[in-house]
Amino acid sequence: MTKIGRNDQCPCGSGHKYKRCCLPKNQAKQNAQLQPQKVSINDEVGKLQVLATNHEESMKVIGVFIFFSTKEGDAWLLELSEMDAVCVAKAGEKMAVEINESAETIEVNWSHQFVIKEKVFTTTAYLDKTVTTYNNYPTASISATVKKLQSRFSSELLEKIHVDPS
Repeated sequence: MTKIGRNDQCPCGSGHKYKRCCLPKNQAKQNAQLQPQKVSINDEVGKLQVLATNHEESMKVIGVFIFFSTKEGDAWLLELSEMDAVCVAKAGEKMAVEINESAETIEVNWSHQFVIKEKVFTTTAYLDKTVTTYNNYPTASISATVKKLQSRFSSELLEKIHVDPS
C-alpha cells in the first residue's frame, strides 16, 4: 500500500488535495481511537443489571472491579483489594446500589465481603454478619480472575485504593 502525501489527490475521488479532504477526518478517527475511554462504574452496573434481568451469564473486569451475572438472574459487583461485594440484581430483579463517582474517586456502599472456598461463593454481610453461600456461581472464573488481578497489582497499590472516610 502506498502512502498518501498531504498534497496528493484525495483517494476518495473528490478532486481535492488529501489535506483539504479526507486527512482531517482520518486524523480525527485515529485520535479518537487513541483516547482512553472513560468508564463509569454506574453505567457498567446498569449494563450488568440488564444482563441479570435477562438471565444471561457474564463476567467483566475493569481495574480492581469484577462484574458478573448468572443464569439465575443474580449479579454482583466485586472489588479485589478488600474482597468487598455488593449485590446489584437478585433472581432477575434489579437491586438499588449506592455508587458515587467523581473524576477522582469512586465510592461504593459495599454490603458484603466475599470469599471462594471449595468452589463455593460465600458472602458475609457487613450489617449483621449473616453468611450466605451460593452454589451455582462461576467460582472457577472468579477465582482465576482474582488471582490474575492480585498478580497484576502490587499489595502496596491495593492498600492505597481504599481511603479512610474519616
